[in-house]
Amino acid sequence: MVDWSATWTWIDGEWLSGNPSIIGPRTHAFWLGSSVFDGARAFEGVTPDVDLHLERVNRSAEALLLKPTMSVGQMMDLVSDGIEKFPSGTPLYIRPMYWAEDGGPSAVAPNVETTRFLLCLYETPMPEPQGFSITVSPYRRPTIETMPTNAKSGCLYPNNARALMRAREKGFDNALVLDMLGNVAELATSNVFMVKDGIVLTPRENRTFLAGITRSRVMSLLSAAGYRVEATTLTVADFLDADEIFSTGNYSKVSPITKIEDRRLQVGPVSQAARTLYWEYAHA
Repeated sequence: MVDWSATWTWIDGEWLSGNPSIIGPRTHAFWLGSSVFDGARAFEGVTPDVDLHLERVNRSAEALLLKPTMSVGQMMDLVSDGIEKFPSGTPLYIRPMYWAEDGGPSAVAPNVETTRFLLCLYETPMPEPQGFSITVSPYRRPTIETMPTNAKSGCLYPNNARALMRAREKGFDNALVLDMLGNVAELATSNVFMVKDGIVLTPRENRTFLAGITRSRVMSLLSAAGYRVEATTLTVADFLDADEIFSTGNYSKVSPITKIEDRRLQVGPVSQAARTLYWEYAHA
């Protein structure tokens, strides 16, 4: 049995503790992958950009041919209710989800009228920014023509898992994942930035990866602080030659990367500034 951390889930009008069973063998999402989710954070008494994550889960649902049934306001109220079920200040992962219960006439496509919703909150400590290592993955990010890359969908994550597990087999913590043209897209679990000669660079949005909410927030915070920030086409060679590399994502927010392949990096001033600026924003 899995030893789940403290967890509360709202579904069908009630709060349930633990890890309740909610789908069966004929549920469309279990069988054919019609599920979307998003992730927000509560930590140190704040929930930065939680409304943006809730807006995005509704957009993801529409992109996966599901029917959003909850407004952002309704979900915000549920988030507040859920946080109250934990001791004050508990670091939480906040995960809204939609999925299809049944298929349409062909079974393969979801029946939008059977879309269901839940909100799950569970205790998850914020990782310390100790730095981590990355290698280049042999797996690529799909294009919008082949997969719903405009949604935060569960069906995309087995590919991320392949990249992550291959990296760990090689002795690395994470992986730099390329797009189909061989340019850098993101990491296996988060967006990525590099710094060269004082310029902050991140892969340009090209519909192969989700340009994250934390990514956008960090870009705007660094720009407002006077840094030159550009979204552009970047190669593996660019990252191998970078002065700094760091990641952004909901789970850890801002984390430095201290090794790429066989090259070690120091935690640089820009990644430190990005993390400081984000924490100041979150508490403001």
